[in-house]
Amino acid sequence: MINVLDYLNPSLENYPDKTAFADEETQYSFKELDRRLKGTGTALLKRGLKRRSVLVFMEKSVKEIAAFFGVIAAGCYYVPVDPEMPLSRIQRIVDNCKPGICIADSTTFSLAEELDIEGGTALYDEISAEETDEEALNRVREEAIDTDPIYIVFTSGSTGIPKGVAACHRSVIDYIEQLSEVLQVSSETVFGNQAPLYFDACLKELYPTLKYGATTYLIPKKLFSLPAKLVAYLNDHKINTICWVASALTIVSSLKTFRKIKPEFLKTVAFGSEVFPVKQYNSWKEACPGARFINLYGPTEATGMSCYHVLDRDYEETEAIPVGKPFKNTRLLLIMEDGTEAGKGEEGEIVLSGTCVTLGYYNDPERTDKSFVQNPLQNAYPEKVYRTGDLGYLNEDGDLVFISRRDNQIKHMGHRIELGEIEAAASQTEGAGLNGCIYDEDRGKIILYYTGDIREADLIGELKALLPRFMVPNQVYHLEEMMFTANGKIDRNALKKLYERNKG
Repeated sequence: MINVLDYLNPSLENYPDKTAFADEETQYSFKELDRRLKGTGTALLKRGLKRRSVLVFMEKSVKEIAAFFGVIAAGCYYVPVDPEMPLSRIQRIVDNCKPGICIADSTTFSLAEELDIEGGTALYDEISAEETDEEALNRVREEAIDTDPIYIVFTSGSTGIPKGVAACHRSVIDYIEQLSEVLQVSSETVFGNQAPLYFDACLKELYPTLKYGATTYLIPKKLFSLPAKLVAYLNDHKINTICWVASALTIVSSLKTFRKIKPEFLKTVAFGSEVFPVKQYNSWKEACPGARFINLYGPTEATGMSCYHVLDRDYEETEAIPVGKPFKNTRLLLIMEDGTEAGKGEEGEIVLSGTCVTLGYYNDPERTDKSFVQNPLQNAYPEKVYRTGDLGYLNEDGDLVFISRRDNQIKHMGHRIELGEIEAAASQTEGAGLNGCIYDEDRGKIILYYTGDIREADLIGELKALLPRFMVPNQVYHLEEMMFTANGKIDRNALKKLYERNKG
């Protein structure tokens, strides 16, 4: 298989009228999805676009998904952006990838018109209704190769300049093949999507839905602040598979939602992007005794998730849930500071190799060369690997255990400390919900922000019983609501800014 859209062919033949994707306002069958993506692809080809980036500036919707596929049908690659992002940041993305056109919806069209884009802005409803030119679309397929890009996803850069990760057909197909096997996806799968569509996390639902004739519901964002209604939504739509960031699961369980309502149809609960506290996992496991729970790990630069661990036993609250072993066709390396490979139990930087490794950072060779490097363990032939900047070790079972990001490791009172270990301890305490730990290097203070109904003094007392004295936070602050990044992770940068404003 060369093209990800080949996944659609059997589903279109076997389930033409079945719902493929649905949101609050729109649902597309596989037949309607096919019509819309071909219309979009034809419209782009008529505008002379060939192997160009296309900005997709739309509200999260089924139509946005169809726009993605339409861009691919034209042999181009989509660049999804968050409509709530400042226009100045979007313009920086535009300046980097120089899209040939922008696709917008009725809500975003006027804003999109303010951007400086060579081919201007097209309205999705209009171009998706274009009469299909099968001959032109087939010609694109015949000329395609599997290393052609399909998308550029922009992530935050430490310099303030977004980094655009470019992924190709080959890496996405490889990812979907391995992930679908682990998740046990079939035509009976009903996904409940949580991830924004402008991040690679949504790949877990989009392409398996095409491949297997499954169904994906885009869960309204507002429900993630209304946990009981969120669970009711899962039940109403008979959703049996979710792949959420750990903090989204924690929001539900930490607020005692399962005392009121429990998921009735969940068979697969996959989580990742952050450490999932064992206490919260135990709560979900009790509420969904028949479900499989899978811990996933992987960076955007390696197409998505690269490692998995099926939880097959009970875990103590002091344990770390492993992220397991790499997917088939992915090689995991742990490299120590001296450039040698770490042994079992030894800490090292997580490095990934294989088809999963993406093309690099778009139009940014300098940053690409820093992270996408030659395998340091061999120099006999070219082998590109990705240095994640994450730290981990292999446990006695040979499973990878994630420790933290390298930049979450601090030196405090002469001790090297993982802030994630402090967060894990806080997660064990009764009455604590979500938490995020930061470090004030200038003042040498560990700062912990948390949600929940436990008092600050009581939380400190609990942490003194769980942590060495040098790891106990110097200051603890209660928040009514935790701060999150756009893709649902705890926003530690926002916590740092809050702390800077308030420390006086």
